[in-house]
Amino acid sequence: MPTGALDRFVHDLQTCWTETAGAELLLLPRVETLMRALVARDDWLDPAMAQPHPQYYQQYLLYADPQDRYSVVSFVWGPGQQTPIHDHTVWGVIGMLRGAERAQAYALADDGTPRPTGAEEHLRPGDVASVSPRIGDVHRVSNAHDDRVSISIHAYGGNIGKIRRHVFPPEGGAAKDFISGYSNPVRG
Repeated sequence: MPTGALDRFVHDLQTCWTETAGAELLLLPRVETLMRALVARDDWLDPAMAQPHPQYYQQYLLYADPQDRYSVVSFVWGPGQQTPIHDHTVWGVIGMLRGAERAQAYALADDGTPRPTGAEEHLRPGDVASVSPRIGDVHRVSNAHDDRVSISIHAYGGNIGKIRRHVFPPEGGAAKDFISGYSNPVRG
């Protein structure tokens, strides 16, 4: 694991987790503050965790709590890449490190059709946003740039690469289960 800013973030996240007993309502604002400090500087991310893929966005594991209570990942977006409409099933805090992202929130209609809610959110370097089942965690995210890489840092309330989540077809119908895994080899 890299030293410096990421180590401090993980240490402080552990402290917050302990002090709040993992209670989302108390934890999220504190993790947002920690994330703002982490993404305020773009000089700490290991270049190996910032490599784009020509076709698919990459999710690199930076740290996973040994008890899978939380994880920290970098999302690396190639030009124009985007996720499907998906959920998380746990809280998440997103900090924009490099480039820019667009995120559109969705609510699911009774028939399973995702409907956009609110305006599309734009994250630029230093911006922070949160998701959770409590506040809304269904969205589609994309690189806001068609000509360069964007990178965001995410902290999640679980080991996100191991969690069963859902993709929602834009036309509605049954959600599809998925487990994202990671783009980098992970031990353990």
